[in-house]
Amino acid sequence: MLRSTFPLVSHLPSRKPPPIRPRPPPVRPYASSAASPPPPPPPPASAYVHLPFCRKRCHYCDFPIVALGTSSPPTSPHGGDGDDPRIADYVRLLLREVAATRPVSDDGVPLETVFFGGGTPSLVPPRLVAAVLDALRARFGLSASPEVSIEMDPGTFDAAKLRELVGLGVNRVSLGVQAFQEDLLRACGRAHGLREVHDAVGIVTACEGLQNWSMDLISSLPNQTEEMWEESLRCTVDARPTHVSVYDLQIEQGTKFGQLWVEPIRLTLNPVLDKVATQSFFIINACRYTPGVYPLPNEKDSANFYKIASKRLSEAGYNHYEISSYCKTGYECKHNVTYWQNRSFYAFGLGSASYINGIRFSRPRRMKEYAEWVQKLENGVWSHESGNSGIKDMAMDVVMLSLRTAWGLDVQSFSKTFGRSLTESLCNTFRPFVESGLVIAMDMERRALQPSEFELDLQHDGENGSRVAFIRLSDPDGFLLSNELISLAFGIISP
Repeated sequence: MLRSTFPLVSHLPSRKPPPIRPRPPPVRPYASSAASPPPPPPPPASAYVHLPFCRKRCHYCDFPIVALGTSSPPTSPHGGDGDDPRIADYVRLLLREVAATRPVSDDGVPLETVFFGGGTPSLVPPRLVAAVLDALRARFGLSASPEVSIEMDPGTFDAAKLRELVGLGVNRVSLGVQAFQEDLLRACGRAHGLREVHDAVGIVTACEGLQNWSMDLISSLPNQTEEMWEESLRCTVDARPTHVSVYDLQIEQGTKFGQLWVEPIRLTLNPVLDKVATQSFFIINACRYTPGVYPLPNEKDSANFYKIASKRLSEAGYNHYEISSYCKTGYECKHNVTYWQNRSFYAFGLGSASYINGIRFSRPRRMKEYAEWVQKLENGVWSHESGNSGIKDMAMDVVMLSLRTAWGLDVQSFSKTFGRSLTESLCNTFRPFVESGLVIAMDMERRALQPSEFELDLQHDGENGSRVAFIRLSDPDGFLLSNELISLAFGIISP
């Protein structure tokens, strides 16, 4: 499954599982530790809230959700006696977790971003969304102009419901369209059809007071053709969202798609993030499938879809600021940037994972176990899966997250934190990829250095200061090989 917001346990920023780390090429070993201990992270100013309810489970989804079905009690837009008891009970549990969570800082650092993810949060009555926002405000405070995002699916809201959400403080919508073809929507198990897509786009664009909204698309769907993908991108550009998220289908074990096309494997992965993971290495259930086996596109077609999206959206004035994310100038998702910059954040709800004081910890994915976890939290017992991360894990997090973005890795900051020896080893590892154009080295003014300039800098071994200030992956070819390039970096950091 593919999403841009990631505090859920089993999802990484890359849309396909990173390969098992290969043996690194012969380069200078990691001979020294950090130049100085990393400074303590600033207190969180972001909160992710998981609202797990969906009408049905999509064929590619392995998120912790509650499928309400079509026979569930109706929920009025305003909430009240008609609320589905499963939703109302869960929100009460969520409010208990918020109330039992101690703020990290005594300085009253308010939340600057709140993200309601799911699931399909637009199934939750606005009254209950407001209750969560009120609880966050009371416990942590909200800044004067926070970014408050909510994921919404076509067919789950009308104009009145959206107006009410905007009135209570929601100012950014992430619309889960995924495709503009009826057959593709049906084939991947979406609960909405094309008519509902167009209705939802009309409601969002007509909503007074809502200028910031994103559209989600998925590529490499079964039976998807280049013509279909071009059409989806064209319809997206015509809708004029301020942000677009483009995800490549990931087949997960245990999903309906997984039952058809996966071979179970187990991978040891560095766990960062999309709906984020836990800190340190851990084992997750993953899968291996064969691209190109009917009806899945082959690897060449999948790469072509990615290149087409980069080209079409860039031509339409969108900045490709992260592997899967495009935006009009000034409309980056501030909440997701928290993840890419490896900043601390709170998370609440079923299966979500927080990153606080350098520790990533996850909540249970099953409702009964989550309720027990909340009770333990109220009793003063922290129940999380990992302790404080080591220096190597922190370095891997920084590399993985930074190289997903157009900003890239701040080489000089990395060197100060993790040591010059490791930094030089990474630069040497990336040397052939700078030569081939997959990796771009930049100076302090973010001017791209020629491969010969990069080579000269390496030969001088940092004498009189290195000119290399940033390293990023090229768009789109470097981004396409991000898993492999990041894996090479991991092999240097932790051989």
